[in-house]
Amino acid sequence: QVQLVESGGGSVQPGGSLSLSCAASARILTFSAMGWYRQAPGKQRELVATITTGETTNYANSVKGRFTISRDTSKNTLYLQMNTLKPEDTATYYCKAEAHGWPYWGQGTQVTVSS
Repeated sequence: QVQLVESGGGSVQPGGSLSLSCAASARILTFSAMGWYRQAPGKQRELVATITTGETTNYANSVKGRFTISRDTSKNTLYLQMNTLKPEDTATYYCKAEAHGWPYWGQGTQVTVSS
């Protein structure tokens, strides 16, 4: 059973930055892919950014140029650096890992962007 624990959420003003972390209980190199997703109240969960074992990254158009996904294999941790945050980035952010075709999710961390 893989466990994913997110941290780093909080409240920030528009234009500010936050960095999210996702600590995995297993070696992240065993995952075919990892990613960040978010869900705002009343909306469906949506992809934010993904990274594959080969470190190919993919971003939602809404965050391109502002967010950066990365990982540290020595710490088994996934990161999401979020810059130039906007009110529409407000959501619960979830970490996801895929292993042997099975998805694993973290519990989520809240990000609120408001003046």
